[in-house]
Amino acid sequence: MSDSASTVARHESARAQAARVARAEVSALELVDAHIARIERDDARVNAVVVRRFDAARTEARAADQARRRAGPSGALDGVPITIKECFDLIDTPSTFGYPERAQHRATRNALAIDRLRRAGAIILGKTNVPKDLADWQSFNALYGTTLNPWDASRSAGGSSGGAAAALACGFAALELGSDIGGSIRVPAHFCGVYGHKPTFGIVPLDGHSMIEDAPAGDLNVAGPLARSADDLALALSLIAGHGSEAAWQLRLPPCPPELPDALPQGLRIAVIGNDGLFPVDQATQDCAYAAGGALQAGGAQVDIAARLPMDSEAHYKLYIALLRGATAARIALADLPGLTRQAARYSHDDEGYDALRLRGLTQAHRQWQAYDLERHRLQRAWRAFFGEYDAVIAPITPTCAFPHVHNTPKHEQRLDIDGDWQLASNSYFWIGLPTVSGLPATAIPAGTSRSGLPVGLQIIGPEFSDLRTIGIAGWLERHFRGFSAPPGFSDWRASAAPVATPAAEPQLRRYS
Repeated sequence: MSDSASTVARHESARAQAARVARAEVSALELVDAHIARIERDDARVNAVVVRRFDAARTEARAADQARRRAGPSGALDGVPITIKECFDLIDTPSTFGYPERAQHRATRNALAIDRLRRAGAIILGKTNVPKDLADWQSFNALYGTTLNPWDASRSAGGSSGGAAAALACGFAALELGSDIGGSIRVPAHFCGVYGHKPTFGIVPLDGHSMIEDAPAGDLNVAGPLARSADDLALALSLIAGHGSEAAWQLRLPPCPPELPDALPQGLRIAVIGNDGLFPVDQATQDCAYAAGGALQAGGAQVDIAARLPMDSEAHYKLYIALLRGATAARIALADLPGLTRQAARYSHDDEGYDALRLRGLTQAHRQWQAYDLERHRLQRAWRAFFGEYDAVIAPITPTCAFPHVHNTPKHEQRLDIDGDWQLASNSYFWIGLPTVSGLPATAIPAGTSRSGLPVGLQIIGPEFSDLRTIGIAGWLERHFRGFSAPPGFSDWRASAAPVATPAAEPQLRRYS
C-alpha cells in the first residue's frame, strides 16, 4: 500500500474516496487493499464482514485502474470499496439469509441494485452479517455467528442490516446496501451511530433479494443505503433508485431544496415527536430529539413539539403489526400454518398483546388483510394532509440505545430497560412502523450519545417521494448539529459535534401557529 493510500482516512466518505481516485491521488487497488487490511486486522472484534471476496475485488480494482487510465472514471463510485447485506444476490456468493442449510447456495446473477452500484464503479469487498430470516434487531445466526456492536461488544449491532452498520462504523467499507421492513436499516444505523435511508416504498427495485428466485417484491419491504454521511446516502440513492425495467418509466424524485444542506429553506416546518404515552422512550432519546429540534429552530425552522400524528398511536401500532405479519407470512411453510392457527386461537379476542397480534397477522384471511389495506390507504391520505402543515417529522427509531445481546428469549418476551422501567421490546414496532405502514421515506441520523456513551439515532420522516428532502435535512443537521463519530478503537480520527450550543431541550422549543 502506498503512502497516498495511507492518507485516506479510515472513515472518509464514499464521494471523497471516488474523488481521490479520479484525481489519481490513490488507485482503486490501493483503496481496496487498505480496506481489506482493516477488515483482516479488526473484524475479529465485531464479525461484520462474513462473506469475503478479496481476490475478486483486487482483480476488479486492477481492471478499473487500467480502464480509468484509458478512458477516465467509469462512474460516481469508481474504485470505491463497498460491502452489501448478505441477503442480496451477488454472483458466486451465498445468499443464505442466515440459514445454515443454505450454506452451499451460490447466486447465478446479481441483484439489480447491486448491478447499478457496480456500473457506477463500486468494488464489492464482501457481504455483511444478518439474523436468520432477517427477523431480528440483532444479527446472529448459526452459520456466521454474532455481529458485535463496535461501541460496546456486549450489545447488539442491530438487525437485520447489523453487519452493514457495524462495517461502516469500523471503516471496513465506504458504503453499504441494506433492506428494511421492520427497521432493518434504521435500527442498525441508530445502534452503530451511522446514517441510513429507508426509501419511499417501491422506488428501489428488490430484484435479487429473496430466497425464492424471481419472487415479486413483498409488501412494506424496501432496499436502501447506509453510509457515514448524508451526502453519501443521496449519492447512493441516485444510483439505485428507479423502476426495474428501464424502458417502463423513469423515476424523478422532487429535488432537495437548493438551500440544503448549507442553510434551511425559509419557513421550513418541522414536527418533533419526542415521546409517546403508550410507547415511551428513554430520556437520552428524548433529549436528542428535542436538541435536534432546537438546532433546527436556531437555524430558522419553525418547530412544533406538540404536533398530533394522523392516527392514534395504539391504532397505528396494531395496523403495522397486522400488515407486517401479513407480509412475512409468505415465508411460512404451509405445513406450519395449522399449528400457528391453533396458537392464535389460544388468545382471547380482546387480547391485544404483541404475540396475539403477531399470530393473528400471520394467519389472517385475505379478506381481513384487505380491510387492513383499506385502513392503510386512509392513513396515507391522512399523512398527506399532515404534510400539508409540516415538511418533515423527527422521531425516535427505538425506545433505547443498543441493548445487550439476548439470543434465547422469544421476541415477544424480551424487554428493554427504559430508565429503570422494563417495557416490552415489541413496543419498538410503533416507532419503526411510523413511516413503514404508509411507505414514507425515513432517514436515520446519529443525534448524540447516551450517558453510557452509546450512539442515539433519530429518524427524519417525510411525505412520499420526499427522499431527497429528508436526506437534505439530515445533511444540514450533520453540518450544524452533529454527525458521524467513529467508535473508540476503530478510528484514524474522531469527529466532533459541530460547534452549536445544545438547547436545554423541550422548554426552549416553541409551538408555531
